[in-house]
Amino acid sequence: MRIRHYSLPLSLCAALPLAAAAVEDTPQGFIEGSSLNVLARNFYFNRDDRKGQSSPTGNGYSEAWAQGLIGKFESGFTQGTVGFGLDAFAMVGVKLDSGTGRSGGKGSFGMLPVDSENHPEDNYSKFGGAAKLRVLDTVVKAGDVFPLNPVVAYGDSRVLPESFRGVTAQNTSLEGLTLQGGRLSGMSQPTQSGMNKGFATFYAGQVDSPWIGYFGGDYTVNKHLSVSLYGSRLKDAWDQYYFGTAASYPLGEDVSLFGDFNYYKAVDEGKKRLGEFDNNIWSARLGVKVGAHSLAVSHQRNNGDDDFDYLRQSDSIFLNNSIQYSDFNSPKERSWMVRYDLDMQAFGIPGLSFMTRYGKGTGADYSNANAVYMRRDAAGDPLTDQRRWERDIEAKYVVQGGNLKDLSLRLRQATVRSSAFESDLEEVRLIVEYPLAVL
Repeated sequence: MRIRHYSLPLSLCAALPLAAAAVEDTPQGFIEGSSLNVLARNFYFNRDDRKGQSSPTGNGYSEAWAQGLIGKFESGFTQGTVGFGLDAFAMVGVKLDSGTGRSGGKGSFGMLPVDSENHPEDNYSKFGGAAKLRVLDTVVKAGDVFPLNPVVAYGDSRVLPESFRGVTAQNTSLEGLTLQGGRLSGMSQPTQSGMNKGFATFYAGQVDSPWIGYFGGDYTVNKHLSVSLYGSRLKDAWDQYYFGTAASYPLGEDVSLFGDFNYYKAVDEGKKRLGEFDNNIWSARLGVKVGAHSLAVSHQRNNGDDDFDYLRQSDSIFLNNSIQYSDFNSPKERSWMVRYDLDMQAFGIPGLSFMTRYGKGTGADYSNANAVYMRRDAAGDPLTDQRRWERDIEAKYVVQGGNLKDLSLRLRQATVRSSAFESDLEEVRLIVEYPLAVL
């Protein structure tokens, strides 16, 4: 989910004078434009590591059931050329069921915070906010923020969402073009209560980096084509660049082709806290949609000598074959995936949908990995010729009307099998969400 920005500074320079000359929309006002929403999220997560020893708690089994309440307030902007506003949130997660032997420890399971003995906390909370400023078509926020782009994207796949602390800006002066940038001093992962906990990556863990900065944009060429370009720097760790494009082409009233392409390049930076590397990874997808049915095939390749890394528990990996458990992003790994989607509205059941996909990766090779990302076998030799596959099945239903309108139920199941470098596991997630618009 990352994007690069070689030419975007020129686009921004061109946009600034146009923004200054733009006719300002009349803001709704601080109170009139305000909203208060609460999301009740009930989350059951079960992961059975068939190799046992790969589980942080040593028994190969992780299970948790929790209730989350996520409240977000967003004000409008005060009247005038320069408008001021405020965003704030309060979140709480409550353990309904788990235990020391099945908490998942501090690994990727990540459902509830745990102490030094892997005992899950009964509850935890997050509170934060951001001041914001609006000048014509530019909005600047300072405080606790939720960036969403291919290089820095907050994660929202657990009980409570991830957040970042820093300053962000977004500009929409040119029709079809959205520019955004930011400089962030820290992050709060889904199980952390504190709002400025430094940075960690998925494969290297905690990183001694003072900030991450990003800049880029998304441009909608027309209703069938869009492009994105972004770049980011995790100080003293990496520079990442991203290019992506997505397209669709109608063949008839109910038939269309669609596809996309995503490319990342990552190089070491500054003090090289994550070692020396110069990696690139890409994915491409082509599919066809026929009425309620959608079928797509994607291919992904990591041409680098190290894992393609990203911020821990974030969604900052816009690659087609990064799915429920596996990212298929190991060094030299090649992967293929086929995915099928079905929308049951066409069969008289609006709100019900199904998805299944199968991905297979081969050729993962750590022979030339640096010391941070190196993985070795029992004899101490670098792992080579590693393989894995993952099959996912998902069903989702969203209530369409009545008192429970927009209540969603989502059941996800994953099966993973791999050689020495990854887990064999079975995973089930059941997520029930109910959004409430209070204001």
